[in-house]
Order: sequence, then structure tokens, then C-alpha cells
Amino acid sequence: MLRENLQKALKESMLAHDAQKVGAIRLMIAGMKEKDVDARGKGQKEASEADLLSMLQNMVKQRRDSIEMYLKGNRQDLADKEQAEISVIETFMPKQMSDDEIRAAVKAVIEETAASTMKDMGKVMGALKAKYVGQMDFGKVNGIVKSFLS
Repeated sequence: MLRENLQKALKESMLAHDAQKVGAIRLMIAGMKEKDVDARGKGQKEASEADLLSMLQNMVKQRRDSIEMYLKGNRQDLADKEQAEISVIETFMPKQMSDDEIRAAVKAVIEETAASTMKDMGKVMGALKAKYVGQMDFGKVNGIVKSFLS
């Protein structure tokens, strides 16, 4: 689904002469091809949808880090370019969960996995990543899981 959406969006943005969007989509397609090569090395035909969503999430995180650095360096023009890329990438990601939805999901997974101590954190995070890839910021989720388990 994501693959087809990217190809379709690339064609549409090329026809619309939207160079910035074309560039961002090409970066995503290149990342997707890289993930496919990695997957073939593991004996799979292509990268899973979850792998691709994880890649998109990492792309957004990288751009947010870049924006922070650009703003510190008084380069608003470059920060704006990165923000525009984030906007394009996020159109291909599932809707992000709210803080309340994240807490409810964490609570449910903790109950499912019978987690009770910090030693169970890896098990909880693994289950969350499997179920909710691309839908939540796992940096933020980490703190929420810790608060439930401590």
C-alpha cells in the first residue's frame, strides 16, 4: 500500500512541477529500496510495511534533529526546507496517537504481557513496536512505560 502511494504521489508531484515534494518522495523511495535490499539479505522478498513505517519515522526524527541544529546556527531557510520534508513524509504515515491513546495502549500491552518490573521493559516495548509502528513516538513512549513499570 505504502509503495503504491509513494509511486502515485511521485507521478502526481512531477506532473504538478512540485520540486520540493518530488525530492522528499524520492528520498523515501530510495530509503524503501535500501530496506528492500536489507530484507533480501535476510531471505525476504521485500521489506515489510512495518519496516517501511519505521524508516519513515526515523526520517522524521532525523529532520527534527536537523531543524534544531539549523535554528541554533541561525539558518531558518534550511530549517524551513526540513520542515517541508517532514510535512511530505507525514502524509504517508498513519495518524499519530494522542498521549491518552498512547497511555491506554501501554497499559493494555503491560496487562497482555504480564509485565510488572523494569526488567520487562524490553518485552513491553517490543510488543508496542510490533502493534503500533509509525503511530507513536517511541522516545516519548519509553518514559510512559517506565512510569507504569516503576
